[in-house]
Amino acid sequence: MTAVDVPAGHRAPQAPVRTPAQERSEDEDRAAAELADGLLRGDAESFARIFHRWGTLVHTLAARSLGDPREAEDVTQQVFLAAWRGRAGYRPERGPLPGWLVGITRRKVADALAARTRRGELVAASAAREQVRGTEGAGPETAVLDRVLVVQELCKLPAVQRHILCMAFFDDLTQVQIAERTGLPLGTVKSHARRALVRMRRSLTAAAPEMH
Repeated sequence: MTAVDVPAGHRAPQAPVRTPAQERSEDEDRAAAELADGLLRGDAESFARIFHRWGTLVHTLAARSLGDPREAEDVTQQVFLAAWRGRAGYRPERGPLPGWLVGITRRKVADALAARTRRGELVAASAAREQVRGTEGAGPETAVLDRVLVVQELCKLPAVQRHILCMAFFDDLTQVQIAERTGLPLGTVKSHARRALVRMRRSLTAAAPEMH
């Protein structure tokens, strides 16, 4: 067997050299694909590993959008519950598993923000009804203006104060329960609630002569 002569000035083709980073990336892709396959099979151990691997990512995204770590925990649980229940809808050819989880996270965050807005509107409507009760004989136009005013004042509150009032009025939570849910000290919850109510009362009282 004779060696193949290589023309002068030419080099034999060489296999591309992979960097350590490329090798790690390929290993991670293979591991993610294996977990995705386990999820599609309904393997509970694979699902637990998925939660362990990407739970922090989901929680971080939710916390950044919601600004409430405890609410982000609820959303994180909702995301993985939805992933488990809807695992048959995952299509590996459409994208990697982490991207699918991020998509679910965005939808759940949007749902949470929409629910927060609805709670604020209901609290505002309740406060508006209380305001209207003190204006006997007021016509429907005045009642509508009262509601608009309360909504405006509620929106002016700092996010944490607005959130506490929503939990107190809409979720019917005590201040102790609010403290447990938000992770805030009880004294802080009481202070926020008191300042928010005083601020709204002053604003509504100041605006009342101009409207009636």
